[in-house]
Amino acid sequence: MAGMTYSPAPATHPFRDPHTGNRHRFGYWATAAIYLSLQAFTTVPSPLYARYAERDHLSPLVITLVYAAYAVGVTVSLICAGHLSDTFGRRPVLAAALAVDALSAVTFIARPGLPGLFAARVLCGLSVGVTASTATAYLGELFAGHRLAGQARNLALLSTAVAIGGLGAGPLLTGLVAEVAGHSLVSPYLVMLVIFVAGFAALLFAPETRDRMVPRPAYHVQRVSVPHQHRRRYGAALAGVATVFALFGLFVGLAGTILGQRLGHISILLTGVLLFIVYATGVASVAITIRLAQRRQTTAAGVLMIAGLALLALSVWLTSAPTAAFVVMFLCAGSLIGAGGSTLFTVSLAVVTGLSPKERTAETLAGFFLAGYVALSAPVIGVGVALQHFSLRSTLSCFAVLVGITACYALAGLGRES
Repeated sequence: MAGMTYSPAPATHPFRDPHTGNRHRFGYWATAAIYLSLQAFTTVPSPLYARYAERDHLSPLVITLVYAAYAVGVTVSLICAGHLSDTFGRRPVLAAALAVDALSAVTFIARPGLPGLFAARVLCGLSVGVTASTATAYLGELFAGHRLAGQARNLALLSTAVAIGGLGAGPLLTGLVAEVAGHSLVSPYLVMLVIFVAGFAALLFAPETRDRMVPRPAYHVQRVSVPHQHRRRYGAALAGVATVFALFGLFVGLAGTILGQRLGHISILLTGVLLFIVYATGVASVAITIRLAQRRQTTAAGVLMIAGLALLALSVWLTSAPTAAFVVMFLCAGSLIGAGGSTLFTVSLAVVTGLSPKERTAETLAGFFLAGYVALSAPVIGVGVALQHFSLRSTLSCFAVLVGITACYALAGLGRES
């Protein structure tokens, strides 16, 4: 654009300067920790949904709507603000994300009741919408500041581990804090507020890698771009991320309710541990498969996900099985889905990044994440509506079949080497 100047980020190899390299190294790990905490906060309420339903007399449908309100905030933020760090810098936008999540935590504590739950979840989604793109870009730029280019797989592994592992850390934190400190609807949010303050302090010492544009460009919403010459493969990647987010959304949104119905009581710790294991196996799977060829990664993801879906459907049909057996089967199903889903997410993201022209990467990724976050909420709302009219067995079985079909389409398209 005429008249616009842009000062690039610091030199690509600042590790030649020990002081600069150390700042980048600190910033890299600090940003990873901040990203993990922001991701964790999105699932901190997950083990508490059954408790909220009990306190406020909410139906499963209303609980799923509360959960899905988060996706509304994510979608709005992703389209309207996901690209702002390119203009204003990475640190200010991450600091704003921390502040919005802190406001969400305060809302959870200070505004009990359904309106407060909706408001807190929307605020949380607004934070995530800017975090996903900003933190990922910031990590990559800081990584270039203190690592060798040949270690790019380490960056991919850390990015996935933080994004997915954070989702698992949130429920575990809630379960442990609620068990130790009590006051389950307050104490986890107080702990997160302390973590956010620490993250903000760490951000002050991290280097900026994206200078502000001068003069500032006119504001525009994030454009979504589809690589026309690769529509079919791009569509398979969108189906892949939609499958993964739909499955993770089911576990995060309804795991506590499903366990509560089967156990006859609410177990915050058990729900938190279950969700942590789902995401932890996902991180482990990515660590194991990341060095495989894309075709083998896709095959592994397919085998794990289909097996997990089959076990999920089987677990709800075996009503005569002992409660302990049901919990074990449900846990194994979640672990298989977590492992396969995380691997499928990694493959889908790599495909989209590879198909995108360099100048349109942000626009292509916007479409990718938009598909994921829509799938995070819409299918779970559908499950909540179905539970009002059909049994848990019939609902989850239909869900497993539909998601399985979508997964097969994604796997078939992604399995072809580019």
